[in-house]
Amino acid sequence: MSEPTPSSPAHEMLHDLVAAALKAGADAAEAATARSAALSVGVRNGALEDVKREEATDLGLRVFIGKRQATVSSSDLSEPTRGRLVERAIAMARLAPEDPYAALAPEELLARGPHPKLDLYDPTERSAEQLEQDALAVEQAAMAVGGVSRSEGGDASWSSSEWQLVTSHGFVGQHRGSAFSVGAGVIAEKDGAMERGGEYRSFRHHADLPSNTEIGRIAGERAVARVGARKIASTTAPVIFENRVATQVLSPLLGAIAGTAIARGSSFLKDKLEQMVLPQGVDLIDDPFRPRAFGSTPYDDEGVRVEPRKLVEDGRLTTWLLNTASAAQLGLTSTGHASRGLVGPSGVSAHNVNLSAGEGTLDDLMAQAGTGLLITSMFGPSLNGNTGDWSAGVSGFWFENGQRAYPVSEVTVAGNLVDLYARLQRTGDLEFRGAFNAPSLLFDKVAIAGK
Repeated sequence: MSEPTPSSPAHEMLHDLVAAALKAGADAAEAATARSAALSVGVRNGALEDVKREEATDLGLRVFIGKRQATVSSSDLSEPTRGRLVERAIAMARLAPEDPYAALAPEELLARGPHPKLDLYDPTERSAEQLEQDALAVEQAAMAVGGVSRSEGGDASWSSSEWQLVTSHGFVGQHRGSAFSVGAGVIAEKDGAMERGGEYRSFRHHADLPSNTEIGRIAGERAVARVGARKIASTTAPVIFENRVATQVLSPLLGAIAGTAIARGSSFLKDKLEQMVLPQGVDLIDDPFRPRAFGSTPYDDEGVRVEPRKLVEDGRLTTWLLNTASAAQLGLTSTGHASRGLVGPSGVSAHNVNLSAGEGTLDDLMAQAGTGLLITSMFGPSLNGNTGDWSAGVSGFWFENGQRAYPVSEVTVAGNLVDLYARLQRTGDLEFRGAFNAPSLLFDKVAIAGK
């Protein structure tokens, strides 16, 4: 991770673009480039199915005239096109409605270099032939599991990206990352009943990937375990979300503390700052500096400093997630959570989030609950952002006396998240798989809609 040098052509181009915007009448401006390359290979039944190669370089410009702003972008980086971009952005900004909160990030909040090295980039490039061999191997391992009858395909991919930002008030930043992924999906069959299962893993560094054999085996075993799924009667019972899906019931919390939602007044947590939203002893941690993690960054998308934070500490909500505009609207200071592409104003997002681990295993949690529903997959969640009323279609396993009894499907669980979060119980099986991670979670007395 490093800042661009003054001799960098991209660095000079962005500085020139910002200077041209100021000369054309902008009071402030920022320019960014996003470069990406990706290669993916898919196989099915031992034969190559598709190969996709993508490469792109895009340029974005945001200008401010007073409290008016406009953004433009292009994939053509030629000098004539850059000139037209400046003209178009200035013309659009002059016609835009005033936004009292439109501005570059305050200078005192900028992440001046040197920026931390987060080890997000692996220079290894995987060829199409190497990716095909990975995809074939993971599919073969999944198909080798007893009970698996057919393949939905094996996939392997490699990608890299680079983001560079220059602003008129002196910020210069550059960071890049890579990703390597392998996965497979299969169908298991018994007595005419069929169920799908799969496993997909992705890491910044190729060496961190589990073996193709392990990924394929897990995919096959998941499919086989699902065969014979039943419908269950509607009831109220303890519900456990396996760690792989637990973040899906927690993700509405992050949306509810986004400054943009708080400023609109459309959050079920809008009155909960400095109040208990999770049980005592539970932390929700956001760490932008975790090495090799997908949510890591040396600064936010407005160039603001980032830092590790406990969004929830000992059960108490400590902060909103703020960018420059939402902070100004709320009379607060940006928390370094701006997120944006090349077009449009900034939004808000967290970095690397994890719920602190508890103690014990998933089996311990089932033993504690006795009888209930273990959720291993979820789809179609629905949320009323103002009230926190939430529901989702799920599948998984019914357990009795702390032991899995049989697989279940076509089930819906529902509840109010404020109430559910207050009754959350955790295991110690926290596993870092992506940018948002949690241990398995137990909620007692959840409404379950079945047949």
